[in-house]
Order: sequence, then C-alpha cells, then structure tokens
Amino acid sequence: MRTRTILTIAGAIVALTTLVGCSGTDSTSGMDHASTSTPDTASPIAEAGTFNDQDIAFAQMMTAHHEQAIEMADTLLSKTGVDEQVVQTASNIKAAQQPEIDTMADWLKSWGASTNSMTGMDHGGSGMMSDADMNALAQANGTDASRMFLEQMIEHHQGAVAMAQTEVDAGQNTDAVALAQKIITDQTAEIAEMQKQLSELP
Repeated sequence: MRTRTILTIAGAIVALTTLVGCSGTDSTSGMDHASTSTPDTASPIAEAGTFNDQDIAFAQMMTAHHEQAIEMADTLLSKTGVDEQVVQTASNIKAAQQPEIDTMADWLKSWGASTNSMTGMDHGGSGMMSDADMNALAQANGTDASRMFLEQMIEHHQGAVAMAQTEVDAGQNTDAVALAQKIITDQTAEIAEMQKQLSELP
C-alpha cells in the first residue's frame, strides 16, 4: 500500500510538471500539448514564452508595414535633387526598421506562426500606401518628391503608431509589447520632425 501511494504521488508530480511546461501560450488553439516524451523535449512554442493572437497579428502586420516604409525610403533615396534633411530621414527610417523586421520574423518562427508578412493584413486605417501612392512617389522628382515622401510617411507612421497602441493595449508577449511602445515613441518623434521638414520646404 505504501509503495502504491508513493507511485501515485510521483505520477501526479510528473503530470503537473508537464502541464506547467505547456502553459506558455493561449494562442495555440487546436495544438496538442497533452504530452511530451521526456522532460527535455519541451515544445518550441512553450519555450517562446507567453503570447496571444494579438502578438502574432502585430508581428505579421507591422512587418508588412515596415517593409513598405523601407520600400518608400529606397524610392526616395534613389532620386536626385531631394532635400538633404529628407534624405537623412529616409536613411534613418530604413536603418531603424530593418532590424525590427528581423526581430519580428524570429518571434513568428518561435511561435509557430506564418512569417508571411501580409497574413491577415488589413490596410484600412493602417497608413499603408496604395499602389497608386507608391507609383506617384516613384514618378516624383526633386522638391515634389521630398514633399510627397514626407506627406506619405507621416500618414504611414500615424498608422504604425495606432497599430502599436493596439499591441500595447491587448498584447501579451512582453518583448512584443516593449517593441510596440518603442515604435510609438520613435515614430511619434519622427512624425514631429517630418512635419517640421515639410513646413520648411520651398
């Protein structure tokens, strides 16, 4: 009887350990975390930490958003006769956003989520430029290009700030929420700087 009691307690401890190891997320509906072969085979999702559907949506949509911002910056940087301050702003945006794209791609992989940046992307209210907007920027030159880039990027940043605020309000992963707060801080400052540059263009 004593041996049976000890075995029962040991079994309960193993079961509890398994449940704790698989409780790192509430966004993997339909995923089987019921068992692991050994204590050393914790799932990649559990190791990735706590996250929810909002964290996944944020990483996917902000990646697409950043990718378009870099495309806009590259378009501006390919031109001649552009205001030097605007050139510097485009360079800064590109330098800041590519590492964030790489970080979010790593998160999505660790969460077992699609790294397709357009997954679930809703352009409404997100500040994303249309094909017509992108074509207009590509065709603009000189001061017109500087002005158009600033106007478009201000709108683009405003959309990113709104998306990031949604993550701050509803996200669960601490790293994702921290990046969202950084985006709010950085891009709000960039909006103010671009508005200043826009007012100073001839």
